[in-house]
Amino acid sequence: MNVAILAIGAAIAVFTGVGAALGIGIATKSAVDAVARQPEADGSITKLLMLGAALAEGTAIFGFVVAILIILFLA
Repeated sequence: MNVAILAIGAAIAVFTGVGAALGIGIATKSAVDAVARQPEADGSITKLLMLGAALAEGTAIFGFVVAILIILFLA
C-alpha cells in the first residue's frame, strides 16, 4: 500500500482526540454553569462530568490506538 494513504488514514484516526477535547471543554463549561446556578448539586454534577470525560477520553485513546496500529502493521 502507499505510505501516504496510510498516513492520511492515521491522521484521520487521530482526529478523534480533537473531538474528545472539544466535548470535554463543552461539558466542563456546562458543569461550571450548572454549579454556579445550583451549588447544592455540586456532587452529582461532578460525578456526571467525570463519567462523560472518561467516555470521551476513551474514544480519543481508541482513535490513537487505531492510528498506531495503522502505522505499525500496514506500513
